Order: sequence, then C-alpha cells, then structure tokens
Amino acid sequence: MTATSDKSYQTDRNLALELVRVTEAAAIGASHWTGRGLKNEADGAAVEAMRHAFDTVAIDGTVVIGEGEMDEAPMLYIGEKVGAGGPAMDIAVDPLEGTVLCAKNLPNALTVVALAERGKFLHAPDIYMDKIAVGGGLPDDVVDLDAPVGENLRNLARARGVDIADLTLCTLDRERHERLIAHTREAGARVTLISDGDVAGVIAACMEGSGVDIFVGSGGAPEGVLAAAALRCIGGHMQARLLFEDEAQVQRAREMAEGDPRRRLSLVDLASGDVLFSATGVTTGALLRGVSRPGGTRAVTHSIVMRSKSGTVRFIEGHHNFATKTWGRS
Repeated sequence: MTATSDKSYQTDRNLALELVRVTEAAAIGASHWTGRGLKNEADGAAVEAMRHAFDTVAIDGTVVIGEGEMDEAPMLYIGEKVGAGGPAMDIAVDPLEGTVLCAKNLPNALTVVALAERGKFLHAPDIYMDKIAVGGGLPDDVVDLDAPVGENLRNLARARGVDIADLTLCTLDRERHERLIAHTREAGARVTLISDGDVAGVIAACMEGSGVDIFVGSGGAPEGVLAAAALRCIGGHMQARLLFEDEAQVQRAREMAEGDPRRRLSLVDLASGDVLFSATGVTTGALLRGVSRPGGTRAVTHSIVMRSKSGTVRFIEGHHNFATKTWGRS
C-alpha cells in the first residue's frame, strides 16, 4: 500500500467513527421525545443535534439527500454545506427515520447518515420510489422490479434452495400495498408489515438472521438511497424506480441527475464508489437497540457502522455522561 493510499485508508477509518458520533448525537436528541406523541419536535431535535455534530467532521460535505429543498427545511436541506473542511463528500441523511415510530415509541426508529465521494449518490427529490431488495450471494437477476411478486418469490426460493413457504417478504403497511400483500400470501410466502422505516426493512432483507428474505414496495426516494448505501457495504441486490405524481416532479428529477428519470435504477445507480454508512437506534427494533437513559444523567446508544471498501460491519455501544459530555468534540 502506498503512502497516499495508506493515508486515504486511515481517513476513511476515521470518518467511519466520526459518522457514529453524528448519528449518536441525533439519536440522543430525538430520544428525549420518544413516546411523547410529538413527531415534529422529535425530528427537529434530531436535525439540530446532527447538524451541530457535523460541524466537527473533517469533510467538505454537501447534502444531496436531506430534509427537503432549501425553502422546505431550515436545516440539512438538499444542497446545504456541512463539515469542518476536508475531502469533498456527498452526504445522505435521515436525521430521524421513523418520526411516527419515535413519537409513539414503536420499534425501528433510527438516525441514519451515509457518505460517498462527490457525485456517487443518486440526487433524488423527496418523492416516492418503488423498490425491491434481496441479500447477497445470489444471481444478479434473481429478482426483477417489473416482475410479478409470485415470480420473484419462485426465483428467490429456487436460488436459495428453499420452498416459497420458507420465505418472508417485508413491506410497508400501506393501502397501496394491499395487492402485493395478497399476491405474496397466495404464492405461499409470509408477510412482515412495518408501519414506517423502510431503510431498516431493506437492510433486514440483506442481513442473515433477520427473519426477512426480500423487501418489496414503494417508499421514500431518500430512504431508498440510504438503504442502497448500506447494501453497498453489506452486500445485496436492489432495483428501484422513481415514482412521479406530476410533470413538475419529473422535471425536478431531470434537473438533479443525469439520465432518464423514469429508468429502472440498479444498486450502483443509487450509490457507488466508496461508501460509509452509520445508523443509531432511537427505539429498539430488529436492527438496533434504542437509546436508554439510566438514571437520567447518562445515555446508552447502539449503532452500526459499515464501510464498503473493507466490507467491515461494526456494532458499537456508546455510554454517554451528560455531566461531562461536550458534543462538539465527542
């Protein structure tokens, strides 16, 4: 390894740990509002904490997946510059994935950040996206976004050497997915429904032992890019397509990224190059435990951090003392 590549490798390793501090700060900020029924306050606390934490990260960052357009979000909007200076990086963030989950103290609320080299994330507006994802170690064409769900389940079962009855499909519990759910059950597979938080759902479909074999359905485009970033690190297959409600959304997508905005997107169309990903649990779910506050003077966090370059996945437990915590240099 050359001196230059060694320095780059060390920088990536340092950034991976810095990202954990960012998602930890956001999760602790949001956790104050867990179960209080105030989703906007929870989201605002996560956004503010995440933004301040980014002030200490050694990057020249541009938010490409954020809280919305500049006139829609006061902080962490698409195009906002963050970081203390350093390598040029694109940032995808969801300061609180599952605001309703946090407000109702339901499972799977997360704080999520991903970094990539400039131009390596799909620049997508905050609209819906159709998605399908399965784990790694399978043929590239094992599933097809445009195929009927029964066909995808049969192909997946064949590739894994199991019966369809052994498969579980995860999707958001939405009226728009009623036919998908019915056809899945008709094919013989089980269905796991989640109320929110499809980043965790997609990741679960690609992690051994999660109890989920495939994720299918439509959810937010920003969440799709974040999930793709995670899959670049842990391995998996994903296809997606932006869903538009009007021509104005099509034009906005055309302005933000090259290519046909209605095309089918592969995993590397969504996230490519060297990717770093971090998530911290706010409420306990299938992927991570939530924030606990023993005694009210401390917080315990559980995070996952991944690097596509090494393929390393780390689970990190953090213990935070509010009496001595200095968020700016934590």
